[in-house]
Amino acid sequence: MCLAIPMKVVEIEGSTAVVEQEGVSRKARIDFLDGVQIGDYVLVHAGIAIERVRPDEAEETLRLIRMLTDEVR
Repeated sequence: MCLAIPMKVVEIEGSTAVVEQEGVSRKARIDFLDGVQIGDYVLVHAGIAIERVRPDEAEETLRLIRMLTDEVR
């Protein structure tokens, strides 16, 4: 099973962005999305931003992921 995680864009350099979630930073390619800006939330899968998401959708998804991982612990 694959999972794309909503992450916030904090830096952009060319076709690569630094994205961040809960203190974890990663580089992600943003070639497939037009007009990505700092502050946007993007779904990241395997190092590639595959979709832009609204902040409220990103926060709700992250809340649900946290809830599920808390259940497993």
